[in-house]
Amino acid sequence: MTDDQTQTHPGEAHTSTTDGRLNWLRAGVLGANDGIVSTAGIVVGVAGANAARGPIFTAGLAGLVAGAVSMALGEYVSVSTQRDSELALLAQEKRELAEDPETELDELTAIYRGKGLSEATARKVAEELTELDPLAAHLDAELQMNPDDLANPFQAAAASALSFTVGATLPLVAILLPPRNLRVIVCVAAVLAALALAGVISARLGRSPATRAVLRVVVGGLAGLALTYGIGHAFGTAIG
Repeated sequence: MTDDQTQTHPGEAHTSTTDGRLNWLRAGVLGANDGIVSTAGIVVGVAGANAARGPIFTAGLAGLVAGAVSMALGEYVSVSTQRDSELALLAQEKRELAEDPETELDELTAIYRGKGLSEATARKVAEELTELDPLAAHLDAELQMNPDDLANPFQAAAASALSFTVGATLPLVAILLPPRNLRVIVCVAAVLAALALAGVISARLGRSPATRAVLRVVVGGLAGLALTYGIGHAFGTAIG
């Protein structure tokens, strides 16, 4: 096999770069899905009580902003915690390498020995990797970490807020543009179509059957919209 040939089966991707991109894409789809469902629930619920543009726009915009901020803060806190853990492990590994390099070399040898290499080969691999970059060698073998690719809480928060905003914009626009008597119908149709697309994309990313994923999100979304519209209509009429 030549150097430019891949070592994986056709259609499979095993590089950390590819996995990272898939994770970001999956998170973006889920964030957009949250924006679609939550904002659609708000605007359809308000429309059930009052079909005027003003209240619908105000409620939808408030829901969009609040949801985007909530998503960003939640992602920032979560990824910051992850990054703190990664930095702590990084510092610990640096300290252990500085204090007892021989023990760390033995540990690295044992890891490759556990992967099926002979004692001599495992030792040779550990020594060569240690000569190149001992920290990177240990982080990769022990923790599956790349010191140049630590979690970025600001990037995660921005991506989460952006994907939510994109998703939330759809139902807000869909319910504001049509005539008064068609607002709810057009919004529901647009939301279900978007959820179906999100289901297909999620299924492709997870390599699972698309039909099942689409049915889950469409049926769930339709049930949620019917519930919020019913609540808005019932309470709006009662209070009014």
